[in-house]
Amino acid sequence: MKTIIINAGPRKNQNTAMMLKEAQKGAEAAGAETEYIDLFDLNFTGCRSCLTCKRKGAQRNKCYWKDDCSPLIDKILKADALIIGSPIYLGEPTARFRALFERLIFCVLSYDDYKGYFDGKVNVGIIYTMNAPQSYFESAMKPVSEAIEGSFRNFLRGTVKTVCAFSTLQVADYSLYSMAKFNEAERRERRETQFPLDLKEAYQLGEELSRG
Repeated sequence: MKTIIINAGPRKNQNTAMMLKEAQKGAEAAGAETEYIDLFDLNFTGCRSCLTCKRKGAQRNKCYWKDDCSPLIDKILKADALIIGSPIYLGEPTARFRALFERLIFCVLSYDDYKGYFDGKVNVGIIYTMNAPQSYFESAMKPVSEAIEGSFRNFLRGTVKTVCAFSTLQVADYSLYSMAKFNEAERRERRETQFPLDLKEAYQLGEELSRG
């Protein structure tokens, strides 16, 4: 078993990364070989609409643009599981998440029948961290989350599960920032009581999706 773990957030040691590293531990406990990738270290853009992947006679399930994303797509499609995490910015995963998502899905999408070329199976775990409460996610973000899940399920053909951490601790010292909307004491209490449970759920996600 091979599990690819991707941090689509810019911070390498904060909430999203912490959740992903627990998922990595879970995957390794299940016996999987893992590879951890910080997406912000790679040089790439979203889809350029070059349509090379749709040319007649072209090798399918491959992005042909020459940058750091195309080799990553190859790795994902050869893996047994993908676990990707992102903070939520303005109600959406990061631009880096979206760029990889559109590149990956577009190169396996057939324009002959809107089905997929890919006939393998990659289980997908999605981890979101956000300063918003769960109520906001349920009322405003759920359609976005479900659409992303649906694309992964339809085109990578595996099990897809999402884990979220809500109302996260954003900074070490709130007094240094103009962030009066947030109650630091409540955030710190949640960090002590709820975030360990979120980390445990991330571990279980990695373990479950990486079992042979």
